[in-house]
Amino acid sequence: MDVKECQSLDEVRKEIDKIDEEIVRLIAKRSKYVKQAAKFKESIEDIKSEERINDVLSHVRHLAATLGISPNLVADIFKILIDKMVEMEIEEFKNGGAY
Repeated sequence: MDVKECQSLDEVRKEIDKIDEEIVRLIAKRSKYVKQAAKFKESIEDIKSEERINDVLSHVRHLAATLGISPNLVADIFKILIDKMVEMEIEEFKNGGAY
């Protein structure tokens, strides 16, 4: 992972802002796929699949450890992300997967 060597706090903040913008774009992209998934589900229980949630959390924990960041931090962030996207997917499912 390439991280440039910044020469000032302002430059560091600008780089962080760019990353934040990229994160938001990726969350938006993920949410569009989650909405699409609703049309392939047969029930709300399918949406709340503990097996899938555990698989995702295991995957991101492993990736975090590989990248040298706290697996607990990443898992906590993803738990919130998943909870909110499950709610969104349930709404999409109730609307007939109208994505």
